[in-house]
Amino acid sequence: MEKGNKTALVCGAGGFIGSHLVKKLKKEGFWVRGVDLKYPEYSSTEADEFIIGDLRDPLLVSKVIDMPFDEVYQLAADMGGAGYIFSGLHDADVMHNSAMCNLNVVYQSSKVSVKKIFYSSSACIYPEYNQTDPNNPKCSESSAYPAAPDSEYGWEKLFSERMYLSYKRNYGLEVRIARFHNIFGPEGAWNNGKEKSPAAICRKVAEKQDGEEIEIWGDGEQTRSFLYIDECLEAVRRFMDSEFAGPINIGSEEIISINDLARMVMSIAGKELTIKHIDGPLGVRGRKSDNDLIMDVLKWAPSLPLKEGMEKTFNWINEQVTNTKK
Repeated sequence: MEKGNKTALVCGAGGFIGSHLVKKLKKEGFWVRGVDLKYPEYSSTEADEFIIGDLRDPLLVSKVIDMPFDEVYQLAADMGGAGYIFSGLHDADVMHNSAMCNLNVVYQSSKVSVKKIFYSSSACIYPEYNQTDPNNPKCSESSAYPAAPDSEYGWEKLFSERMYLSYKRNYGLEVRIARFHNIFGPEGAWNNGKEKSPAAICRKVAEKQDGEEIEIWGDGEQTRSFLYIDECLEAVRRFMDSEFAGPINIGSEEIISINDLARMVMSIAGKELTIKHIDGPLGVRGRKSDNDLIMDVLKWAPSLPLKEGMEKTFNWINEQVTNTKK
């Protein structure tokens, strides 16, 4: 480790957001250690050290967090898209695995006096009762209580938010908590059952020829906002450099229905396809980021239009689909 370099640990460095974050931190001059169950799937890691290990194991965590890092980023979680989160089949694993990671990481970070720790929470913590209107969801940070997340994944995230804030109050641990709203981009899951809707739709469109049909869960009128990975990381870094603990939303206010997202991807691909609506897990009816607080605190808002991010993502996934067929 070069003297004078700031040190960072990225937990979940083999995942989509984590692997991109490692690259960004390296560009900024950090010495970076990564930890995950696996290496990044689509490009080699740029971390100075990469430890393959399970954050559910406190002994492993004590070896990984063995010094007062300048910054720790806790992104590791058992998660996926709607098919994984809302089916109910993985609830026990999702809650147990993610909670164990957070319990171990926050405890050890406090023990070795980590200077600052970032925790990636989720828009899934927001109450289902505020997200029944697809055109007017309420997701301001203050609307989180009375709590009624739409999934056990959301309940675990909310529990962990409270735990990090408890460590801040009781042990003086400097925490930063952000609620991510549907982060997407190249090098994310696209075909393993854990992909989110942007990647799933890109894959479906890439696999089809003109005149064929793609399947969409539900009536397709459910709405979401999606934030491109580069914008997400810019917000995370600005947030870490601020004095605000959070929780804060990191997402886009550009809301779109799943049907319109599919049509956008068809347009990008230059294909005319039909949509067949089928039964499937859906989550809430409408959700988009409320960016009033992040604008107030960080004077920042995302600037990349959804279509530009989707073009980059489709091109990457289209390449994956083409390579898989070879």
